[in-house]
Amino acid sequence: MLDQDKLLDYVRKAKNGDEFAKSQIFNHNVPLIKSIVKRFCGKGVEYDDLFQIASIGFLKAIQNFDESFGVKFSTYSVPMVIGEIKRYMRDNGAIKVSRTIKILANKINRFIFEYQTQNCESPTIEFLAEKFNVSSEEVVVALDSSKMPLSIYEKFDDEDEGQELIDKIPSGETEDKLVEKIHLSNVIDALNEREKKIIIMRFFRDKTQGEVAESIGVSQVQISRLENKIIEKIRNKFNR
Repeated sequence: MLDQDKLLDYVRKAKNGDEFAKSQIFNHNVPLIKSIVKRFCGKGVEYDDLFQIASIGFLKAIQNFDESFGVKFSTYSVPMVIGEIKRYMRDNGAIKVSRTIKILANKINRFIFEYQTQNCESPTIEFLAEKFNVSSEEVVVALDSSKMPLSIYEKFDDEDEGQELIDKIPSGETEDKLVEKIHLSNVIDALNEREKKIIIMRFFRDKTQGEVAESIGVSQVQISRLENKIIEKIRNKFNR
């Protein structure tokens, strides 16, 4: 594992054209790149293609990283990789439907849902055409289009002020949360071995203070004091 000083040294060398340094940084961060790629699997792009695109974003992060940013390289690189994947998926997305039809389809589908809720039946095509002042053919086209695959980076509708469809898809983890996890991981990695062992056993393996004390060979009171100091240490570094 590369420590921060060695990583920064490699970044400086890579920016000056050192291919070995670049490969070392890349190989060290392959697990990070793969974890980001997994978030975008199943959205119409093959895994290998996503990995290549993510790798391009990561190499751009190496070239553009500036130590004066005041953040760790991994924290900086994550949004760069995600951005590269998003741009690719936006520019090479699935079948596109015209904005006018998409907006009409969205409005019609909302109305149908409300109508069915109130009347326990679906409105006819003719009724919808009259309601939205369009032809029956346009209603059919709009409803069919809503069944077509869309690019997740298409604009959703006028009422959402240009919000992209991906923003409507529930996600278990936001980019900010991912960056926070990486930042926390870096902070924990910087702890000494005993501190790291205590944190991992207590908060990642659900061990009691007594169990940790027995494992390390100290009293439970000492573990309690050490735990408080370590948490404060992590908090201070995390909030810098």
